[in-house]
Amino acid sequence: MSSPARRDVLRVDLSAGTVTRERVPESWRRDFLGGKGLGARYLYDELDAGADPLGPENRLALLIGPLSGYLPGESRYAAVTKSPLTGAFLDSYSGGRFADALAGALPDVFGFLIQGVADRPATLTVVDGEVRLDDATDLWGADTAEADDALDGAVACIGPAGEQRVAYATIACDGGDHHAGRGGAGAVMGAKRLKAVAVHGDPPEPPAALSDLRERYGAAYRDDDTGRWQAAGETVESVDFANEVGVLSTRGWQGGRFEDAGDIGVEAVREAATGRENADEAVPGGFRVDTEDGESVPRGGALMSLGAGLGIDDFEEVARLGAACDHLGMDAISAGNAVAWAVRAADAGAVDPDPDLAFGDAGAAERLLSAIATRSTDLGDTLADGVEAARERYGAGEVPTVKSMELPAYDPRGAAGMALAYATSDRGGCHRRARPVEREAFARDAWTTADRVATVVGAQNVRSTLWSLVVDDFAGETMWEDLGAEWLSAVGLDYDRDELAAVGERIWTLVRLFNVREGFGRAEDSLPDLFEDPLPDGPAAGRTVDREAFEAMLDAYYAARGWSADGVPTAGTVERLGLAPVVDDGTPLGDAPATVRVEADDHGDGGRRR
Repeated sequence: MSSPARRDVLRVDLSAGTVTRERVPESWRRDFLGGKGLGARYLYDELDAGADPLGPENRLALLIGPLSGYLPGESRYAAVTKSPLTGAFLDSYSGGRFADALAGALPDVFGFLIQGVADRPATLTVVDGEVRLDDATDLWGADTAEADDALDGAVACIGPAGEQRVAYATIACDGGDHHAGRGGAGAVMGAKRLKAVAVHGDPPEPPAALSDLRERYGAAYRDDDTGRWQAAGETVESVDFANEVGVLSTRGWQGGRFEDAGDIGVEAVREAATGRENADEAVPGGFRVDTEDGESVPRGGALMSLGAGLGIDDFEEVARLGAACDHLGMDAISAGNAVAWAVRAADAGAVDPDPDLAFGDAGAAERLLSAIATRSTDLGDTLADGVEAARERYGAGEVPTVKSMELPAYDPRGAAGMALAYATSDRGGCHRRARPVEREAFARDAWTTADRVATVVGAQNVRSTLWSLVVDDFAGETMWEDLGAEWLSAVGLDYDRDELAAVGERIWTLVRLFNVREGFGRAEDSLPDLFEDPLPDGPAAGRTVDREAFEAMLDAYYAARGWSADGVPTAGTVERLGLAPVVDDGTPLGDAPATVRVEADDHGDGGRRR
């Protein structure tokens, strides 16, 4: 027995107030699977170059995959849109109850494709398989916890930051415990005046074959190094790791080690924790911690950016800042970098913020976070558009961005592979596409350009496949060997490993074509000059991102992908990946492939924990 096949999307036109069911073309389902891939296919097909990310023409896709509701680990959905922070393609992912509820309530549907703008705040509601638009005027202004409490079912909603179109606003689930975090999908939702999507539904009951697979893969994951690492410390261990190897950005990227990292690291979290999410599941969730505003689930990225990044060593204060971002509906990584920028700009005399704003002052940081989310001060309003916007306005600031996205806290000066990963990430400065730092930091000088390119390209391709199945990042590591072929076979979809590897490369290349059409090229695949200054401390002290070596590594990356020296996919690559019928006349193609050849192994583990 196989699960019901997902074949449709629900197109929500907020301007017209209509919801219609559409069949997804079979070739799209075959070539792009779901999640990221299907969202990329719709965005490329339906958006014109230069479309306003906050305009009615932008699409916001909330999508699951063909295996959603059945996979081990935490179920996730993909939010796919054009980013208001970067102007590039955006895919962001959230765990929580929403994906399972959607999979159970609408078993033949991939999700929602949302366009237009509602004439008043609205909620999209799914009850008994029926979909309707409800008035949400009374909810406008509510934070993510309040909105979740006011609605029944599994809720994906925005907070004040989304309503105010903060360029890095999130879409929150489970009252702010989980977020589709980076790049501003929440701002797109706010611009459409869509406060929430509420789905009434139970998780689907897996067929026997899938139940057996889930049990077997869950056991394999518990025995895997990554599974043991997650069970022990979840992502909060990243603080301790980054500090140990000297790549933990500290006090606005002024150092690579935080002397008080132990006070906000995994041991501090364990000591403060009141429990674990999904403690009885095969893959346990994050730690739960009490704050003044209720419970919080600290994540590694938030602890790094809001703790070490702001020079704050009191765990309770860092947890409170994280909870504030969660309830306001704002990406903690970008928000932490925005506050750090403000401190450094104030120190340089470029801005005159709250007089208490300084590294180590959590109270002043919290006040600025609120001002950003509500755009209630001049500085907060500017920072709501991102660090790059603030730098352009005030002419100051050393906090780095790539494609306008603020970087997470792994300093690439201590691991050159991260320089390549950041620069080539399709959604801007991001560590989720590839994390070579987790291996390279212990080998550094032994790693070659070929090692870095193979690892980054391999991880980008594999994750594009798995994020189109919408797999839990960590539990999904048990699927790296066959990329989910065994699971897909159990639901009647016949793929082999090579075909699924090609799906990942196809999706990555289609997203690149989308970004090229938006004007992105080699000039945007770069790092700020800050990283040419040596790290001042820690095991990586004295290291820089060497500009000449980086450009040679980028040449090798383009060659491995079959792109031109300017970073544009060539006609031959487009043809090989079956994208020729997809490409429109407005997308330029590369004239010739780059001349440097480095073989990219799509089995590259991209920094998987061993």
